[in-house]
Amino acid sequence: MRLLHTSDWHLGRSFHRVGLLDAQSAFLDHLVATVRDREVDAVLVAGDVYDRAVPPLAAVELFDSVLHRLADAGVPTVMISGNHDSGRRLGVAAGLIERAGIHLRTDPSGIGVPVLLQDAHGDVALYGLPYLEPALVRREFGAKRASHQAVLAAAMERVRADLAGRAPGTRSVVLAHAFVAGGEPSDSERDITVGGVAAVPAGVFDGVDYVALGHLHGSQALTERVRYSGSPLAYSFSETGHRKTMWLVDLDGAGRIDAERIDCPVPRPLARIRGRLDDLLDDPALTRHEQSWIEATLTDAARPAEPMVRLGERFPHTLSLVFEPERSTDDPLTSYAQRLRGRSDQQIAEDFVAHVRGGSGPDAPERAALHSAFDAVRVDMAEREVSG
Repeated sequence: MRLLHTSDWHLGRSFHRVGLLDAQSAFLDHLVATVRDREVDAVLVAGDVYDRAVPPLAAVELFDSVLHRLADAGVPTVMISGNHDSGRRLGVAAGLIERAGIHLRTDPSGIGVPVLLQDAHGDVALYGLPYLEPALVRREFGAKRASHQAVLAAAMERVRADLAGRAPGTRSVVLAHAFVAGGEPSDSERDITVGGVAAVPAGVFDGVDYVALGHLHGSQALTERVRYSGSPLAYSFSETGHRKTMWLVDLDGAGRIDAERIDCPVPRPLARIRGRLDDLLDDPALTRHEQSWIEATLTDAARPAEPMVRLGERFPHTLSLVFEPERSTDDPLTSYAQRLRGRSDQQIAEDFVAHVRGGSGPDAPERAALHSAFDAVRVDMAEREVSG
């Protein structure tokens, strides 16, 4: 069976205030053409179809259009909701849409019920695990803790229990939207940290033939059977080095995997340039970036006059301007944001406690209280998105 694995479309998202609907439409044209040209048997969409819970009308229309084209092609599509989606909204009319071969899996209670497809070798069971907000689904799965690992492990127990009752030789595919340990993140994914822990081990998914992951925006293979497709477009300058692709996965009769990366259309290349303004304007090596989307980091000791205007004369698609004056590491004016880069909310809060106490950080009960406070905020935000 030939599967096309994609995720993280983020329909409706812009890139530094530049609208991307035309680029997203071009990607979906490419996806449908790939389905036809490469004789795909099923399309897997591993979450974050939309960029927000209440997407703009133009994004909904684009989604509606691609569903019609996939249905017209007669190719089954299995799709889950991600942490950017509203599962309830995305799943509206799922039962009716399923008649057209579009299988929306947005309700956690249905995780143990697969989409069953057949090929010359028998059945393939495809299980959709929508994004599971631990505090909201813990009771549904009877998990001991409100953590990503606990709820995903409980969800996979349901998958394995269903699979155990099926005919010998039934192959299995799981779609999930999660941060799996070993994956390389970028700046454009929304933080899903719970209690200071976001990543779950890949071993949670043991026992199935292929795991189609969504959430991280870089295409990557964590193991032979556990892969992220990544987003089809770049949504932050941290993705400058990404090769945007989909996975074309052949699953043979014995459950062996053969995977190929299918490149996605690039609306405009990205480039990060760094240096003093005059140097950037004069450097002949930067000619190749003159039509790229640019993030420019200026290192001038003093902020130059009209830097965006001057950059725009050579690099008309400059979208982001960052000032990082060259300073020694012990200079008190070193950027506060730079010192915080890469640190979680929990770590920042604990550092603040240590700062105001003269170096004495929080004890175990205080760290637990901070965990609970951050989790409460996350649950409140998730419930607000669900309720609209």
